[in-house]
Amino acid sequence: MTHTESRTPTLDGIREAATRIRDVVPPTPLIPFDTDYGRVWLKCENLQPIGAFKLRGGYHRLAAMSAEERKTGVVAFSSGNHAQGVAWAAKRLGVPALIVMPEDAPKAKLDATRALGAEIVTYDRMSGSRERLAADLAEERDAIVVPSFDDPWVVEGQGTTTLEAVEQMEALAGGPPDSAVICCGGGGLAAGAALVLPDAEITVVEPEGWDDMARSLVNGAIEPVGPNPPDTRCDALQTMRVSPITFDILHAHGASGVAVSEEEVADAMRIAYSGLQLVVEPGGAVALAAALSGKVQPKGRTMVTLSGGNVDPAVFAEIITG
Repeated sequence: MTHTESRTPTLDGIREAATRIRDVVPPTPLIPFDTDYGRVWLKCENLQPIGAFKLRGGYHRLAAMSAEERKTGVVAFSSGNHAQGVAWAAKRLGVPALIVMPEDAPKAKLDATRALGAEIVTYDRMSGSRERLAADLAEERDAIVVPSFDDPWVVEGQGTTTLEAVEQMEALAGGPPDSAVICCGGGGLAAGAALVLPDAEITVVEPEGWDDMARSLVNGAIEPVGPNPPDTRCDALQTMRVSPITFDILHAHGASGVAVSEEEVADAMRIAYSGLQLVVEPGGAVALAAALSGKVQPKGRTMVTLSGGNVDPAVFAEIITG
């Protein structure tokens, strides 16, 4: 079952999500940071209890389910952060959760998802279809599929990140964001931001070779990732094709996108660690990489997301030491 009921995400839905998660999801800091191109404000979702913003959408989606739907549970698919977000929400709401994860997902993410009580089924990222596998498993169990971005409740939940940042920036910087630079895999975080910030400039950031949202926005229609995409450490952003829900919101908003290199991502991770004592995973550092490299330059009050911090210690140590 999918049970999206043809809903589209709305600003009112984001406000409802904020009310719903207020008592269970703590606010994350908004930190000023000066780049060579001007000051930006870092929204530190890497400091969430599961190390990423994904618990916002996961909790909003599961909490919206009926008591009857919760009995048969949910099936999600994710390389790790959405997996943990759904598992975290499921544990708190008493909902059975099965997560489809790629075999090459970081061990830290596999272990953390399992520790939260979720059942895990793995697949081959390049040859298998996680969507088909999840749909088949959900049908077997009469469960609801909770996609990582192709779901209105999930987008609304992720939008609470920016709604929260607006309040913080008004208090700290004198007004809401004029622009936002946002890590993008499927676009749930960015689409939520676009709904909250109708007048702001939105730029999505993806790894080189995986910049399908940027290309889709330029061409006005969804384009999948090309054949044989390059290796990337940004496992959280390896989305082969974005969804109409997120694309339509971002395209209507007039959002644009840029791609960053693996070395630019590594530099951003090193600077976040040495300058702010923050651990940021590769996929969570792409927006900062764009700001540090000058590929996106601050325009007025600029919010930059640090979307996740779940990285295997050995990989982090290798990157930080150069």
